[in-house]
Amino acid sequence: MPLRERGEALKNETPHTYALARARYVRMSPRKVRRVVDLIRGKSLEEARAILRYTPHRAARVVAKVLESAAANGINDDRKNMLEDRMYVKAAFVDEGPALKRALPRARGSAHMIKKRTSHITIVVGEKNG
Repeated sequence: MPLRERGEALKNETPHTYALARARYVRMSPRKVRRVVDLIRGKSLEEARAILRYTPHRAARVVAKVLESAAANGINDDRKNMLEDRMYVKAAFVDEGPALKRALPRARGSAHMIKKRTSHITIVVGEKNG
C-alpha cells in the first residue's frame, strides 16, 4: 500500500467506524512481514484467520496476534460495538522500524556490519455494510 493510500484509507473516517492494533519493534524484516500482510488485506476476519493459520511463514504468527488484537479492540470498545461476523481487514501495512547494527567478524581481523531489521505492523479492521 503506497504511503499516500495509508493516510487516505482512514482520512475521512470517524474513529468509531474502525479499530486498529499495532505491534512495534518486531524483530523481523519488514520485507518478509509484508509478504504475509499482503495476503490478508481486504479479506473478511474469518478468511484472514484461516489464511494466517496455514501460512508457513514465521511472520504469520505475529500478524495473527495483531489481527486478533484489532478484532478485540473493535468488539470490546463500547463506542465501536462491532460485530465479529461483519468485520474485514480494512487496511494492513508494515513500516520499517530502527535497525539494530551488529558486527560480524571477518577475515584478517576486520568486521562487517549486519543490520538486524525491525518492523512496525499496523492492522485496521472495519465493518462491512450488509
